[in-house]
Amino acid sequence: MDRQLNILVIESDETRAHSVAEALASDGTCRVVILADTSGLDRRIAEMDPDVVLIDVAHASRDVIEEMAVATSPKERAVALFAPGGDTAFMRAAIEAGVSAYVAEDVRPEVLRPVIDLAIAQFATVRRLRLELEATRRALDERKVIDRAKGILMRARGLPEEEAYALLRKTAMDQKKKLAEVAAALVTAAGLLG
Repeated sequence: MDRQLNILVIESDETRAHSVAEALASDGTCRVVILADTSGLDRRIAEMDPDVVLIDVAHASRDVIEEMAVATSPKERAVALFAPGGDTAFMRAAIEAGVSAYVAEDVRPEVLRPVIDLAIAQFATVRRLRLELEATRRALDERKVIDRAKGILMRARGLPEEEAYALLRKTAMDQKKKLAEVAAALVTAAGLLG
């Protein structure tokens, strides 16, 4: 890794928190901040803007994980959770909330860095998939609007589909706009007139 990772450790037990921080900072590749008090967590995390949030929860409920997951903004950063006990329902809730790596055991120094690396890799994969899905949905929505605009032109001008598409494309180029923008304007105008 080229730069130092900023890791926020959420742990209420001071001894455990310092043990985790020492283990992570020992190789010099991590800058670790400990947060014991979780009040105002979302605001404090936004201020710190860590690369990874590591949560060590000895006795967590679904409400706690949902609150922490929302606060840690799992869509913006990797979140690793250590929660001993192996409660399957709790694990599912954590993963659905966006936790990148879930470890069903106590924190051990020798697994910290591999778990952090796993969380970062998993986060990157999920983020890439989310962005691809958003792009695909956007493209599909644009395609639907373009098809509607073609249909409007075909009915209004008696054009075949290819000519209606060519007219939309030419108009977009002439106006230096995206094809979907021109199509959306046409669909909106037709809606106002019809």
